[in-house]
Amino acid sequence: MRNRRAALATLAGVVSLALTLSACGQDSKGSSEGSSNGSTVGIAMPTQASERWLTDGKSVVDDLKQKGYATKLVYGKDDPKTQVSQIEDLIKQGVDALIIAAIDNKSLNGVLKQAAAAKIPVISYDRLILGTENVDYYVSFDNEQVGRLQAHYIIEELGLEDGKGPFNIELFAGSPDDNNTKYFFDGAMHLLQPYLDSKKLVVRSDQTGLNDVTTLRWDGPTAEKRMKGILAESYGNRTVDAVLSPYDGISLGVLSALKADGYGSGSKPLPVITGQDAELPSVKSIIAGQQSQTVYKDVRLLAGVAAEMVDAIFKDKTPRVNSRRAYNNGAKYVPAFLLQPTSVDKKNLDYVLVAGGYYTADELK
Repeated sequence: MRNRRAALATLAGVVSLALTLSACGQDSKGSSEGSSNGSTVGIAMPTQASERWLTDGKSVVDDLKQKGYATKLVYGKDDPKTQVSQIEDLIKQGVDALIIAAIDNKSLNGVLKQAAAAKIPVISYDRLILGTENVDYYVSFDNEQVGRLQAHYIIEELGLEDGKGPFNIELFAGSPDDNNTKYFFDGAMHLLQPYLDSKKLVVRSDQTGLNDVTTLRWDGPTAEKRMKGILAESYGNRTVDAVLSPYDGISLGVLSALKADGYGSGSKPLPVITGQDAELPSVKSIIAGQQSQTVYKDVRLLAGVAAEMVDAIFKDKTPRVNSRRAYNNGAKYVPAFLLQPTSVDKKNLDYVLVAGGYYTADELK
């Protein structure tokens, strides 16, 4: 193990300050937490614009701090070049390990060669980094199961297993540069395709291939614009009965387009709309009877697994994994630890999210 660097201690609480500034719309290059044992972990998260990634960043920092490690947390502003530059800076500053949630899963090969040359272990966090041998471990959720939960919810709510239909559905997927996008979509389509083949589900837009339905950077306004176009071009007097949405931010964009077209009032009820990440605005939307469902991934657990991996590496132990051959990044099979997601709707959100301590009852008012 490389020599530990003890000169990186900084003011405690900077992480919380950075997150507060981001919520106020101010830029923050990153933040640090000090420790006494001399080991420092660089954490590169994709964006401060998503509540989910703010929670991840804080959780990873907190877990590592509890184990006695210093941290340097940066957010890449959803710009791959910015993230590459930030990781280069972390390497130059002498971090002892890197935890990276990639913005573009193919843009990091060069900088990870620098990490390998400096003997810095790399953990790919939630989004698998592709095309490089210089990734040591991967921590995530069972991403195909996320898609299956979304599809199962649509099937159940529409009564497709009981022979009901046909229904109109539109399909959305995540960012084309995120490896998880394919897993989410494949998991969902595994269950939905038989109903598309039997015409019990009909995609009026004819946009059914993954390349046709991706949403760059998981961006809500981009999804809203696409949904408005679909409604204008493909529906007329018809109505949408379901929307496969892979992420809460996309779901809210889709909802905005639907409501602008008169859904949710009069004779046009809102369709079944799925989501992912249990972000607070979407949970409130579910309570209000608008978004239908979200897939809850307790990122506190994910952060804990990443911190445990780092701790094992620093102690010259083999990190715990539960999948060795499921994730091939194009250069190697990356040993992984996968957690299980949970489907959440209006019926069980109090039990899962409030009783589970993810949100308080006051936060959901």
